[in-house]
Amino acid sequence: MRPCWMLAAAAAVSLSALPDTAQAQTRLNPVIDLLAANKPVFGLYAPANPRARPGQPAPTGPVKSMAELGQEALAYKKLDYIFEGTMEYNFDQSFPLFQEFAKALDTGGSLQKGKAPRFTHPVFVKTPEIAPDPAVASARIGKQLNEGVSGIMFVDVQSADELKKGVAALRFKSKGGTRSDDVGGAPARWGMTEKEYKERADLWPLNPKGELVTFTIVESKEGLAKVREIAAVPGVGVLFPGAGTLRGVFSTTDASGQRKFDEPAWEAAIQSVLAACKEFKVPCGYPAGAADIEMRMKQGFSVFVIGWGEPGFKAVDLGRAAGGR
Repeated sequence: MRPCWMLAAAAAVSLSALPDTAQAQTRLNPVIDLLAANKPVFGLYAPANPRARPGQPAPTGPVKSMAELGQEALAYKKLDYIFEGTMEYNFDQSFPLFQEFAKALDTGGSLQKGKAPRFTHPVFVKTPEIAPDPAVASARIGKQLNEGVSGIMFVDVQSADELKKGVAALRFKSKGGTRSDDVGGAPARWGMTEKEYKERADLWPLNPKGELVTFTIVESKEGLAKVREIAAVPGVGVLFPGAGTLRGVFSTTDASGQRKFDEPAWEAAIQSVLAACKEFKVPCGYPAGAADIEMRMKQGFSVFVIGWGEPGFKAVDLGRAAGGR
């Protein structure tokens, strides 16, 4: 018989070999476990039907239902969250489709039930700009939260005040926020009572026991000028440079009508967001692909939004390998 100390040592080695956060999967929202452990986080855009592009022929082939797209999303196991970005522009048109998709994830088993319930595919969504009408923005955020989402991404944030309004929209009035007490189907999606939901549906890291996370994008010269103030707002979860939009911001049209891209200025803008993240100890996100995810990880970016499909799956594999996951 082995001495007790040998058995204990063997058990410790076995536990240390477990991947990712398997040793302490305590949260309903696994993204928080990863953020708290300073681990890289990999999210994929939700699968979608091909769209017609200007000047290109219409896509062919069968159109998948939201239920089928939900099953497709659940079949991929290496992601940390699903990102749904269609509600940024035409909310009223896109929201009903998102409801169908969220229902498909729910019925497909995205919540692992038991003594410690946990999402396998927590959902993060884009919400339209806050600044034009904060009251409308708050109502929209409430609708998204009532579908059981785990996080909200604020787009084109240009000031700390704007972000504070977004943060408040995620928090119930009892927590100092502006969210309505109407919670819709969110408690059922989270596998808990309404009372339990209201206790846990609060913003991390403002509330260490909260299960919601904010993503914030800075993607304008106005936002870049105030990026330090934005990064310092209590409740900011992850801060992103909007690399795609900023590419347009740092492009001009010359006299011949040709577009000229100022890559050094664009990269400097990205690095200014990263510098603010590091200064205020906020995780920094990036919309990466296979070609640049390893480079961005070396720079200090740690939360990624990646396109769905084989190129995106490759990016996740590269990122997980680079991050020791």
